[in-house]
Amino acid sequence: MKTEEDVEELSIEGHEVRVTHPNKRYFSKQVTLSKLDIVRYYLSVAPGALAGIRDRPIVLKRFVNGAESEAFYQKRAPSDRPPWLRTVTLSFPSGRTAEELVIDDAAGLAWIVNLGCIELHPHPVRSADLDHPDELRVDLDPGPGVGWADVRLVALEVKALVEEVGLRGWPKTSGSRGMHVNVRIEPRWSFTEVRRAALALSRAVERRVPALASSKWWKEERHGVFLDYNQNAKDRTTSSAYSVRPLPDARVSAPLAWDEVSDCDPADFTVLTMPKRFEEIGDPHADMDAALGSLDGLLDLALRDEAEGLGDAPWPPHFRKAEGEAPRVAPSRAKSATDKSVAMKSVSKTSRSKMPLIVIAKSPSEVTAQEGLQRWKDKYPAVAALLAVDDVLVDRMRGRSSVWTRIRVNLRHVPEDMRPPQETPDPDDDPTRR
Repeated sequence: MKTEEDVEELSIEGHEVRVTHPNKRYFSKQVTLSKLDIVRYYLSVAPGALAGIRDRPIVLKRFVNGAESEAFYQKRAPSDRPPWLRTVTLSFPSGRTAEELVIDDAAGLAWIVNLGCIELHPHPVRSADLDHPDELRVDLDPGPGVGWADVRLVALEVKALVEEVGLRGWPKTSGSRGMHVNVRIEPRWSFTEVRRAALALSRAVERRVPALASSKWWKEERHGVFLDYNQNAKDRTTSSAYSVRPLPDARVSAPLAWDEVSDCDPADFTVLTMPKRFEEIGDPHADMDAALGSLDGLLDLALRDEAEGLGDAPWPPHFRKAEGEAPRVAPSRAKSATDKSVAMKSVSKTSRSKMPLIVIAKSPSEVTAQEGLQRWKDKYPAVAALLAVDDVLVDRMRGRSSVWTRIRVNLRHVPEDMRPPQETPDPDDDPTRR
């Protein structure tokens, strides 16, 4: 029912949900979709979307002005929430706590979508046990110029590995350029142990397909598809199944059966196509909760790595330094570094070459940062012509409540006498300095 206050009131499973400004444009480039269209999309796939978030605390990533504007993260539950929504209190590595929403039904789902949450970002824990994840998340993140075919090949290698250690992986498109493989596990390991298992998995896949996959944290050391083990650190979230992504075609994160992976196209799964697919085949991940497995096999791989001198890998910057962790400094900023795990067996030091990186742009808007990159290329056309695709590093920097973009250029393929100096980034809008 439409009211005079530009509000659409929906009755959902016994709850009344108000959709404010229902006709506000959320997508307007390749497709035209309103806020109400996004709410209706989620209601059409609610059983599947809820399977990924039910009984889990959720971070609100809010696109209050639509998918084509910047988003911000909100951990704390809004104070003016309906009485039928529940919360739990999470603690974070920083020592802070937050009361976060838990969404259990379609009405709650519609309520957070009305806040601008077109993506769903649940934590990998259930509300009854916030310290022991029941999901290991394998995030396949392709680097610049890496094609979808390589992402699929790495995903199939992940499938083979997790099955060898007695686990079952559930693949889905990320809704962007990558793929996720979620693994349901028994909730008896800490976040640190789950991350350790994910790191061992990443390194094992890299050894199997070294030309395609990388477990290296620093972008300047990566190639191919990065297996982001740090998505399993506490306080990290990824978009869950059926999440709408802020791309011009309104594509979504699509759960897949493994026999679909080899020839799927992420562009086929959008807000406009997914409801029909869901109606016809249901949720390919409907049985995930029944597939609990043990991390013992992956942790055995971690033990083998450590016995061979492979210690911990870098954590995200806001985490405390971990015991055995490699130096938390990018190679381009380090004149040399000591491999501590090797030093346990040998007093020799391994030097790391310093990459010639310069910062080009910093901005809350990726579009604005990319425009700054183009200005730099126009200023130095001879240098730009020498850059490889993966010499341009686009970093998504996460602050407390927002994400901003930093663009760097690796001048490794540029002769030293041609290398431009580090100049003031254009733009130079780093939100953390405000």
